[in-house]
Amino acid sequence: MTDQPTPTRGLSIDALEVVYDTLAQAIDQAGPEKAQLFLVKLALLNANALGDEAQFARQVQAALQDL
Repeated sequence: MTDQPTPTRGLSIDALEVVYDTLAQAIDQAGPEKAQLFLVKLALLNANALGDEAQFARQVQAALQDL
């Protein structure tokens, strides 16, 4: 038996729009002085939920593209 790669999960466009709205509202709620701290905490929580440090590193690199 060979190891099969785990299928990539993804959100629909509608779900991504909900996520975007939730994130935007949370950044606004945190305020400009705490927005960076909020984003770091969110990233760490999501990295822990993802459970894969290599995948998280790939996502960080993808997010840095075209800034």
